[in-house]
This record gives sequence, structure tokens and C-alpha cells, in this order.
Amino acid sequence: MNQIIRPKYIQQIAQFVDKPVIKVLTGMRRVGKSTLLMMIKDEILKNIPAENKLYLNFESADFFDITTAKALHAYLQPRIQNIHTKIYFFFDEIQMVTGWEKVINSLSVDKNCDIYITGSNSTLISGDLATLLSGRYTAFEIYPFTFDEFTQAFKDTQLSNEALFDTYVQIGGMPFLRYFNLEETPCFKYLSDVYNTVLVKDVLQYNNIRDVDIFNRILSYVLENIGHTFSANSIKNYFKNEKRTVSIDTVLNYLEYCRNAFIIKKVPRYDMAGKKILKVDEKYYVTDHGFRQAQGFSNTKDIERILENIVFVELASRGYEVKIGKLKDREIDFIAQKNNQLSYYQVAYMLSDEQTREREFGVYKTIEDNFPKYVLSLDRFDFSRDGIIHKNIIDFLLESTMP
Repeated sequence: MNQIIRPKYIQQIAQFVDKPVIKVLTGMRRVGKSTLLMMIKDEILKNIPAENKLYLNFESADFFDITTAKALHAYLQPRIQNIHTKIYFFFDEIQMVTGWEKVINSLSVDKNCDIYITGSNSTLISGDLATLLSGRYTAFEIYPFTFDEFTQAFKDTQLSNEALFDTYVQIGGMPFLRYFNLEETPCFKYLSDVYNTVLVKDVLQYNNIRDVDIFNRILSYVLENIGHTFSANSIKNYFKNEKRTVSIDTVLNYLEYCRNAFIIKKVPRYDMAGKKILKVDEKYYVTDHGFRQAQGFSNTKDIERILENIVFVELASRGYEVKIGKLKDREIDFIAQKNNQLSYYQVAYMLSDEQTREREFGVYKTIEDNFPKYVLSLDRFDFSRDGIIHKNIIDFLLESTMP
């Protein structure tokens, strides 16, 4: 089965080839970081002689014995000591090596080299990386397949984009799903297994969480309420109604652990009048909405919020910083920013009547800047008005570049 080329990541990373920073591919487990690392080695750097490229996958049995910085150093030394030109290192799932940062830092200082690493563990979040790698790195978060990548993965099915999108809404974009031929039972079994693996390895074990039941209930609450505004206090009150006691600190800590494992995304609310980030009532989205369906929640029933989730991940994967816009008593679903350029997005299921259209388009009336403003829905009829652009969500997701 052919690899799915992911040009937006290739283009981002290519700009840093041979630059004196360590390239770190982060993201949730099984989103395709290892495949992308191989693409960098074999495509971006295809003109580099093979003997100058050293690839180690620490999940492979070939490297089971390399579990410490000392062992990694001992393995590398005889293989690189006689190479006097630039060496390209590729370390896959580097977190399997205790103290790995010592070796990476020493290589970057002592050798003429270019280093690329991947990792899923919570130690590879930006806050820790800044300390571990002494600031000499740039991180690229890799996401599950967007819908455009999903259509490439399943182009041999001959299904229409609309039919594929219906399936995408249900199963999400985890790359390995392409091996299950869109069959729901194995797809959801796989999603449940990955979800539980991420929770156990990257959250529960890493953070030494003992009250697993409370943790699972908090995460289930978030999955059920994606796209809804809520606070840690509202989760505490939810548990109080369930006759369970949980502190706000516990809620906040558990949510942060899930963010660090790339399971969920917290999107801040931005007061557009006061020009400030609001400290309470953020929104959360799940990195892959297929997990939600696999955990027993209906993505079809909550289609409007699933569409929001899909658009949010799309914007984030395209390199945009995304916020929720608060404008007096109304909200703009997303404000996307990159390179000092803004764009605004309202997401709806269908613009079925004038009242709905007025709600979605009307929120823009008091915004006086000239940045692009969009309303996205599944309608095929173009409802654009007053300089506000209406787009079909599927068409928007299949665009290769953002305006």
C-alpha cells in the first residue's frame, strides 16, 4: 500500500534542513510520525549518501538493548567515528532511551550533524524540550489524517467525497485505519486499543494516576462536551451531582495530562473588545474525533460539534494559532492567525432557514477589519453575502492551501 505524502509537513520541515537546530516531530501515538521521519530520510534527503544517514527505531527489536544514554552513545561511536562529512541522525521514539537528551545535546555540539527525532511520550512537550535540549530545537506537531489525506488513503474505493466524508465523521483520521477497508468493527476496535494505549502509557503510568475511575470520567466528560464552553468548576459540580468528590486542582491536572499526551486540545476564548485572553470557560476538542465514536458517543447525533472539531484540527494542522472569539454576548467559532494575518470561521451543519443564516453571518456585522470571514456548512448552495464567504465544508477541507 502506497504511502500518503503529507506535503504540508514536508514543506515545513524542509525549511529547517541543515539548520543548526534539532528537528522534533511530536504528536499523539500512531499519527504517522515514524512514516514521516522515513519520508524525510528518503525523500527530502534523497541526495545524501546512505552511509551518512543513521536511522534508529527504538521500538524495533534491533534496538531493545539500547535503553540508556550510555548504551546509545556506545552504539553510535564506532559507527560515526570514521565519517568526516555531515551525518544525518534519525531517532524514532527516542523517549524509549532514558537520558536520551544527553546524547542528542552532545551530538549537536560535538559533531557536524543534522538531527531529527520523534516521540509520543509526555516528556516531549515543548516545556520539557526547552529544558532538555537547551533551546536548540524546533518542534512540529503531527496530526491524524485531515480529510484531504483521508481521501488519498481511500481513493481506490471509488467512493464519492461525500460518502467518504460521512465515514470520516464516524472513524476519524488515524492513519492505520487505511488497512481495515472502512469496516466499522475493526476500525473501532483499533481506535479503542490505541485510545487505551495512549491513556495507559502516556497518561496514567507516566503521571502515576491511581484514581483511574475519576480520570476516565473526567475525560469522558470532555469527549461528550467537545465544542461546549465549560470550566473545571463545572466538571467538579457534575461530579458533585453524581455523588462523587473531586477537587478543581485534580480536574485541571488531569486535563493537562491529556493535553500533554496530545489527546485533547484546549482552545482559549479571546475577548475581541478587550483584546485579551479570557481565563475561564475554554473549549476543548479531541485530536481525533474517531476516538469519541469508539468510546460510545454518537458523532452523527452531535454532527455540528464534530464539524467544529474537524475544522479546528484542520486549521491547527495548517499551522494556524486558533482561538475562540468572544464579541459581547456572541461568539465566533474560530479566529485563525498566522504571520500576522487573521481569518474568521463560523461552522454550521446546514443553513436551512433565514434565521440560521442570520445567526451565522450576523455575528460578523460588528467586526470592522478587512480580514477574510467565512461561514462553513454542508450546504451546496452558495449563501455568501456582504463580503462574507460561504463555503461547503468538504470543499474547504479539500483545498490544498489556505487563502
